[in-house]
Amino acid sequence: MKTSRSWWTGTRDYLIMPPATSRQRAHVKRTPKWILLFVSLAAVFLISAYYLYQPRSTVSAAPCSVFAPGGCTTTYDGDRVVPAKVFTDEETSSHVVIREILSTPPPLSKSPKIAFMFLTPSSLPFEMLWERFFQGHEDKFTVYIHSSRDKPIHSSRYFVGREIRSEKVEWGKISMVDAERRLLANALLDPDNHQFVLLSDSCVPLRTFNYVYHYLMFTNVSYIDSYVDPGPHGNGRYSDRMMPEVRYSDFRKGAQWFSMKRQHAIIVMADSLYYRKFRLYCRPNMDGKNCYSDEHYLQTFFTMIDPDGIAKRSVTHVDWSEGKWHPRSYRASDITYELLKNLTTVDEAIHVTSEGKKVTTWRPCFWNGVKRPCYLFARKFYPNTLDKLLYHFSNYTTN
Repeated sequence: MKTSRSWWTGTRDYLIMPPATSRQRAHVKRTPKWILLFVSLAAVFLISAYYLYQPRSTVSAAPCSVFAPGGCTTTYDGDRVVPAKVFTDEETSSHVVIREILSTPPPLSKSPKIAFMFLTPSSLPFEMLWERFFQGHEDKFTVYIHSSRDKPIHSSRYFVGREIRSEKVEWGKISMVDAERRLLANALLDPDNHQFVLLSDSCVPLRTFNYVYHYLMFTNVSYIDSYVDPGPHGNGRYSDRMMPEVRYSDFRKGAQWFSMKRQHAIIVMADSLYYRKFRLYCRPNMDGKNCYSDEHYLQTFFTMIDPDGIAKRSVTHVDWSEGKWHPRSYRASDITYELLKNLTTVDEAIHVTSEGKKVTTWRPCFWNGVKRPCYLFARKFYPNTLDKLLYHFSNYTTN
């Protein structure tokens, strides 16, 4: 081997040379090239191994809040490196407004109220049940009705004249979110409204008014459902067109039905940036996907801007156990005291992902750090259940 012989020759020559004088140039020992190559390759290997096998956070980890101390840092989304986020000018402006709203306490009120916001195509079949629920608490609630198809015919005095200007709502489209925002805007006109509950025409109360009032008024979070679903009906609906404001790792799914504190309701009204992203890029038949903004917009938005300010669950019970496109609907023959009482004792929120394995998770429900039953309301009930619900109401709602 020529290289080896040359190296040994050089060493031997160095050993037998007489000591160098000031007029002589010392012969310098040189490191062989194959050693340099070996060290370089080893260094590359070690650096690559460090970045490849170091612990990584996943999509389900706590998101990088826009107001996190120290800002956002580099994280990992599966096998993808998610670089530290650099905000656009629009994002920066939006976050300044949101931060100011979150730091501003709600207005003082001698009689803070809950706004009950009903999203319905026409008449509300359970007005008489809700009247039983509201009776005697007239100074603690307000009612708002968004009727998207027909003018409602009322059977309860609490609902007369409570319709707001409404527009057509199409299932799965941004018009559903628009109706929610319209209800919030009208309810925010009353400074005494401190909590905002979104309900459908098929919703019924599970508790007494006093229980609901205490549960919502004396908490510091909004009950907005939000979780990671890596399957086709969750993050599979995400569109890269939402970048850079909404990243894949930010995307969340959840039930539409919420209870929201006043600060969060104002933030929804102030938002145009993130709303626009979902209006444009989360809709049916978008790039071959069916994205429904009412299941993703608020869920993603609040996870990004105030993740610790939401409970990541709803206070409205829905039964998805049948595994169909729509939740279970209760008929008159289903209504028993035992069924209704069981709904009031559920103390774990269930989330089911949509990938092949359909992973189910149960999370205990907490209220101000104490484990409590999860639900104040329930859906979906057919109109013909009204008589049985009225019959059992005073028993199943007992605290």
